[in-house]
Amino acid sequence: MVQALLGGAAQGFGATADAGLKLWFDKPAVNFTQSLPIGNGRLGAMIFGGVEEEKIVLNEISLWSGSKQDADREGASKVLGEIRRLLLEGKNADAEKLVNANFICQGAGSGRGRGKDVPYGAYQTLGSLGLKFAGAGEARGYRRELDLSRAVARIEYEAGGVRYTREAFASAPDQAILIRLTASKKGALSFEARLERGERATVDSVGNFGLLMKGQLNDGRGGGGMKFASRLTGAVKGGSLTSDGGVLKVEGAEEAVLLITAATDYQGFAGRQSKDAEAAARTDEAAAGRKRYATMLTAHVSDYKSYFDRVTLDLGPGNSSLPAPARLKAAWEGAADPGLAALYFQYGRYLLISSSRPGGLPANLQGLWAEELQTPWNGDYHLDINIQMNYWPAEAGNLSALHGPMFALIESLVEPGTKTAQAYYAARGWVAHVITNVWGYTSPGESASWGATTSGSAWLCQHLWDHWLFTRDRRFLEKFYPVLKGCARFYADMLIEEPKNKWLVTAPANSPENSFRTAGGQRANVCMGPTVDMQLLRYVFDACIEASKMLGTDSDFRDELEMKMVRLAPSRVGPDGRLMEWLEPYEEPEPHHRHVSHLWGLYPGSEITPEETPELAEAAKKSLERRGDASTGWSLAHKINLWARLGDGDRAHKLLRMLLAPVGANRTGFNMTNGGGSYDNLFDAHPPFQIDGNFGGAAGIAEMLLQSHNGVVRLLPALPAAWPAGKVTGLCARGGLTVDLAWSGGRLTDATLRNSPGGAVKVSYRGGVKELEMKKGDRVRLDAGAFPLAKG
Repeated sequence: MVQALLGGAAQGFGATADAGLKLWFDKPAVNFTQSLPIGNGRLGAMIFGGVEEEKIVLNEISLWSGSKQDADREGASKVLGEIRRLLLEGKNADAEKLVNANFICQGAGSGRGRGKDVPYGAYQTLGSLGLKFAGAGEARGYRRELDLSRAVARIEYEAGGVRYTREAFASAPDQAILIRLTASKKGALSFEARLERGERATVDSVGNFGLLMKGQLNDGRGGGGMKFASRLTGAVKGGSLTSDGGVLKVEGAEEAVLLITAATDYQGFAGRQSKDAEAAARTDEAAAGRKRYATMLTAHVSDYKSYFDRVTLDLGPGNSSLPAPARLKAAWEGAADPGLAALYFQYGRYLLISSSRPGGLPANLQGLWAEELQTPWNGDYHLDINIQMNYWPAEAGNLSALHGPMFALIESLVEPGTKTAQAYYAARGWVAHVITNVWGYTSPGESASWGATTSGSAWLCQHLWDHWLFTRDRRFLEKFYPVLKGCARFYADMLIEEPKNKWLVTAPANSPENSFRTAGGQRANVCMGPTVDMQLLRYVFDACIEASKMLGTDSDFRDELEMKMVRLAPSRVGPDGRLMEWLEPYEEPEPHHRHVSHLWGLYPGSEITPEETPELAEAAKKSLERRGDASTGWSLAHKINLWARLGDGDRAHKLLRMLLAPVGANRTGFNMTNGGGSYDNLFDAHPPFQIDGNFGGAAGIAEMLLQSHNGVVRLLPALPAAWPAGKVTGLCARGGLTVDLAWSGGRLTDATLRNSPGGAVKVSYRGGVKELEMKKGDRVRLDAGAFPLAKG
């Protein structure tokens, strides 16, 4: 028994003053999307809060089946010329057949999104911790909450005249999950604890006071893959603690503390790099077991708040007295609740802090949290918006350091992507297509309809340059310039000239996951030069040009990029006034498709703005109108950001309301019968659960309050009428700035710009512009009067 764990009173429900930062329930969770997520970037748990039986789903972010593979198709580049010839002749359907026959990946690829038993693999649950309580009885006064200000989950109820509490957190400093259980009456706390997993694991008692679960996943080739281990131990005050036959028993206690550690033997681009999973879990247990619970709680809260407290947001009062399901329902039915939007924004930041930490792996399609062995779409990294959306709030939300795991992933793809570029395109540089995993997959997918997307690496590299724009970190730019250059090198090599306008275009390509009808009525996906590719390449080429100038290198390559960039197919307005998605105004079989990739140049790119390109901005607006508002959760989140960039705060707020619509609610009038929304615990519903919508929604709220693209800091650019008064502190703007804002009656009352690296800063509010010359470290305060030409 690790008796040192005991000691120190936990904080109760009234410990934090801000009820607006609590997500709470008045009953236990029935399913995963009602449970409460905690995480330290590597270890995660979902707390169900059952009275008679507690279920806690456990995760370790590197736990993947599968293994490294060479999925590049031998001889693929030999058919590239014929594929391009067919595309140049307008025979897209024939080209697509050839891509499917000769230009997709070798082997099973992602297993069509169910790849846990093929080499691609899948992110998997570690297992679960089950607690079975003795003589629980009927619960009264039940409350289960997640305190976002402290990253602590708590459960409290009364049964049989005894007040029971549970408190749980995932500590980054101590690399462990801690659970403290108490009873108000001596001897009233008794339960059995078990570690469980559906396959490929054994559980045994270790010593007198612990459990060990260990196993090995499938490598996708019929052999053993990644090994994993998890340990459970604890301590009790009063009563006894014993372990026998794979069961940990607590009897007659008044307090118990459980300590969970876990590790894998993954040795890849990031993470623990442990060769022995069992030894790593044991080492973590031993280190944490020497500390008091209260000491670890204090360290955890301090570590977490060093990230979380950087931004505060007040949008007005909220219905925080309602449990989460009732609150979502009330808001959807029309109850004013601006505080819910603030909670959702901070929840997005909480989830990123909890699933992405420096030195670790990036947040995947489910962030960190999964209960399945076969997660949806393998819980992987999709490169056609999803992993990018995961990190949209990182910079503006003052969590720049948490962007690091994504940068590590990008860097890890250069070596395999260099091979893929040669195998398929006989090109220099490196490429990643549309999906990847912890094993460095860069090949196309297993179907031309989506797997021929060539622009995944370009979209990834946008995050490198955007990080530079926000931070002005020259060391970062020097380190990642070769990655950015290799990306640009590939696209500069693979461009071809289309015959009609002599533009340079990508080929073959997809507009991600979308299709069109050819002039002959055939449905096709493979094309040349989709708008999203051209927008991305303009961004990447321009970024590489500017970086090479700043670093004083590669002038010849810079000249090449400058010449090719001006020849890229432009974003264009189609005959119907919409922004064209393809080179031709094709008919769309799915006019309400979830992807709006051709609007990348509006957001997250910035080549389309109402101020600088009003015709294209109007065309983008018409495209959004035609696509419709209703869609999957992450698509709703994307559209919030797009409408914010168009300056339409009320429309962005409407999309936010839809994103917060409870799954299963009556959505008459919103055309959302099968669309996305939010589960009871605010997890984003694709459906199923996919965390990108949470992050995209948080980014959208920030984008409504502050924008900083194209050299202008825009204050309250898309403020909706639903938020007439409020205050935000700590948002970040490009140029190394931190911005605080306050407003009342829908008008700016105060703005503070600080932490400037020095230089000229252009600030805009309602069309008025103020130009500042700031010194390093300057702090400048402005109000609406500083913008004499502002409208309204």
